Amino acid sequence: MADSSLAVKVAGIQFQNPVLLAAGTAAYGREIRSVVDLDALGGLVTKAVSLEPRHGAPAPRVAEFDGGMINAVGLANPGVEEVRKEHLPWLAQNLQRAKVLVNVVGNQVADFAGVVETLDDSPGISGFELNVSCPNVKAGGMEFGADDASLTAVVSGARAATRKPIFVKLSPTLPNIGESAKIAAAAGADGISVVNTLPGLAIDVESRKPALGFGTGGVSGPGLLPVDVLATCKVARAVELPVVGVGGISKATDVVQYIIAGASLVAMGTAAMQEPRLPGKVVRDLEKWCSHHGVNSLAELRGTLQWQL
Repeated sequence: MADSSLAVKVAGIQFQNPVLLAAGTAAYGREIRSVVDLDALGGLVTKAVSLEPRHGAPAPRVAEFDGGMINAVGLANPGVEEVRKEHLPWLAQNLQRAKVLVNVVGNQVADFAGVVETLDDSPGISGFELNVSCPNVKAGGMEFGADDASLTAVVSGARAATRKPIFVKLSPTLPNIGESAKIAAAAGADGISVVNTLPGLAIDVESRKPALGFGTGGVSGPGLLPVDVLATCKVARAVELPVVGVGGISKATDVVQYIIAGASLVAMGTAAMQEPRLPGKVVRDLEKWCSHHGVNSLAELRGTLQWQL
């Protein structure tokens, strides 16, 4: 177990350390149990959950490039009922220390509250993460997070469906991510996750076609670290809510960057998929870094960036 210097209380949830597995990278936990010691981490964010099953995007869904990875999974998942009956009970029985946040997606505003309400009394979950980067089919495909009214409706609807903490995951393409965070906060969010993947295109030069079956996809990996640290800084200075920094983490000092920028938690994705035991190493190395630098609590580091936006 991590040293108490890494413990952090966020939105009323006590995490033993700040390192989570990001949504979509750990499935629902069971799939990676043989290669990842989940209870050595702060927690995990589940794969997306929608009201109805989603088949997702056509294969291939993932492609690597020198700077990271691009994916278009299409939020494939078995639907809320199967997750409630099959996956969340397993997590509740098998995790003693790591916390679980459920990632929620929808095609329209009401879907988010529907998923949250259905799962609210499920054992073993500590809160929800709303993926507002997905398209609102009733609003012409615009991302929920890119429209102030839709963002307010999604968050307030989910807020009415649960007393558990709600984290809102924002897109890096938003024109003013700080203002979007303020809207989410006003609608009842307990925390902000930043950021989702960046849109991109990888081309197979032999076929002259996209490397992914869907065409475009979400870019992730170490090259996004500075982008995501900046977004974290902007959001942390815009709202008085805890921030989850997501993206580009492959070593302990990456986590330190996020915390100095204002994050309370971080989430690892691409690096953990490439090297499943790496998150545990990052936790251990973070302990060593704090000890070496005389840091007794991560609160001593949080938001200490010596720079004005």
